[in-house]
Amino acid sequence: MPGWQTLYAELKDKNFEILSIAQDTGGVKDAAPWITKANPQYTVLIDQTHLVTRLFDMVNVPTGVWIDEKGRIVRPNETAYVDNRYKVFHGLEAGDYLAAVRDWATNGEKSPFVLSEQELKERLSPQKEEHAVAAAEFALAEFLSHTSRSQEAIAHYKEAQRLNPDNWNYKRQAWALTDADRDYGTNFGKEVQKLNGKPYYPPRKLTQHKKPLRPIFIHEEKPKLR
Repeated sequence: MPGWQTLYAELKDKNFEILSIAQDTGGVKDAAPWITKANPQYTVLIDQTHLVTRLFDMVNVPTGVWIDEKGRIVRPNETAYVDNRYKVFHGLEAGDYLAAVRDWATNGEKSPFVLSEQELKERLSPQKEEHAVAAAEFALAEFLSHTSRSQEAIAHYKEAQRLNPDNWNYKRQAWALTDADRDYGTNFGKEVQKLNGKPYYPPRKLTQHKKPLRPIFIHEEKPKLR
């Protein structure tokens, strides 16, 4: 959050806004202390039901969606790191992304990073049927978890993960609520090792443009203490 606060302070006078949404089943109890400590000056919301994940088909964090003044998506889901502290893990350069953000804030719809309708169509696709069912399974698991039926929820968390195995939001949220090794036979570290060279995040597609927007929407989770 401090990094985004710095960028927001730099660009807020250019009709630039950030909406940061914490996806956390624990809600205010778990997410609020991190937000309060960071004291961001931009808008931060807490999404206890993971509505944003479902509506935008997000599978990991941090994810940025660029939305213009007319409410149109001009860049869909992309990994949105504000610094390089975890670059050794994921290999993505934060500076390239931030340069694109600054270009959009300055040039608006004329920015080379604003995607055309055709480019958006190429990047966006209808949700797969199994992913829609996975979202329903995850929502049911969340309901059971919220109603003190955590053990019943596990089977539905597992089914959501089976139907959409690339959705790390499903995995991390479920594992954070219980003993992952005991109830799921795995944990975050083990699953990352299983990638065996496969990127944890899909590569960004910024390099197709000649020049290195304003992220109105940053999907985040609070850091997990491990």
